Amino acid sequence: MKEKEIISKVRIYDYEELSEVDRELIDKAKEATQTSYAPFSKFCVGAAARLSDGRIVTGSNQENAAFPSSLCAERTALFYANARYPEKSVEELAIAAYAHGAFLKAPIPPCGACRQVILGVEERYGHPIRILLFGEEGTYVVDSVKALLPLQFTGETMNE
Repeated sequence: MKEKEIISKVRIYDYEELSEVDRELIDKAKEATQTSYAPFSKFCVGAAARLSDGRIVTGSNQENAAFPSSLCAERTALFYANARYPEKSVEELAIAAYAHGAFLKAPIPPCGACRQVILGVEERYGHPIRILLFGEEGTYVVDSVKALLPLQFTGETMNE
């Protein structure tokens, strides 16, 4: 038997420690929670993506009674960015969640499907996407989704 150790680096910041541009992106993600359609879970998630030209696009989770037909905030934002501005790469992505009358204390990580989509966007544009996961008690920052998805399935995987 062999073992492989996988280590991910996550930096944790208080909101006030973040740069002005990071706070702007987080604030846009927080605002996006207000456009969430979550009649079933009451769990509102917002995502904000900063593109290579500095433009920020947002998305929010959209639920459906047939749950597999719902869509997460991260994918909503990324698919919109890629469809509307295909020539602009996504540089950063911020995610925030609101439930029970307040933003979550701990950061909310993307689900597995969203992690895979973020990885695909990184591959599409040939560089990592910096991710900011907002929580009232700290914001997690990673330099790439690979820190959240250490064993990746990529297009190259199928060619090995």
